[in-house]
Amino acid sequence: MIDISELKFDKDGLIPAVVVDAVSGRVLTLAYMNEESLKISMEKELTCFWSRSRQELWLKGETSGNYQHIVSITADCDKDALVVVVEPDGPACHLGTFSCFENPVFESNERHEFSYEQLYELIRGRKENPKEGSYTTYLFNKGLDKILKKVGEESTEVIIAAKAEDKKETVYEIADLAYHVMVLMIEAGISLEDIYRELASRHVIDKKVKQEKMT
Repeated sequence: MIDISELKFDKDGLIPAVVVDAVSGRVLTLAYMNEESLKISMEKELTCFWSRSRQELWLKGETSGNYQHIVSITADCDKDALVVVVEPDGPACHLGTFSCFENPVFESNERHEFSYEQLYELIRGRKENPKEGSYTTYLFNKGLDKILKKVGEESTEVIIAAKAEDKKETVYEIADLAYHVMVLMIEAGISLEDIYRELASRHVIDKKVKQEKMT
């Protein structure tokens, strides 16, 4: 851990803070902190910024209720910028959107970003707005038993591929399984955040297996 005194604030005593969602990894907003707001953020474990327009401290969520619970704060290599990873209680933007960054400027025709969140939303869209000819819509129309059957089949395929030590096929089957599990999650009303919180709550401890001496 580095000390606050090692950070490089600009001539106005500010340092940019890129706020990132802990679950999705999406950038939520870009704000600024001074030394006081950073200390408050660390003490409360809630984001506190310096408003350049109002020239005052503001605790995110104090009026809206959309607090941002801090998971970690990391400085860049030059120590003149921060990444603040948070668990938000609501939208980050004052316009009511999840992120302040919602206006595309350019998208490559060759490269496409991927996230579990995007896939989750795409699958959920097929449930809420059925599309004719869609396999995902077909699964939802067939119901829980069909979805569970596919999860079971894909689990078996993963085991077979892994047992054969076929890495390429195992990757392919794990991807199939992940997709069908996500369909099941949506059918069961389970969010990605539910899974994230469950995993985050666990403490994995490696236990050394002691071989008993034969007597």
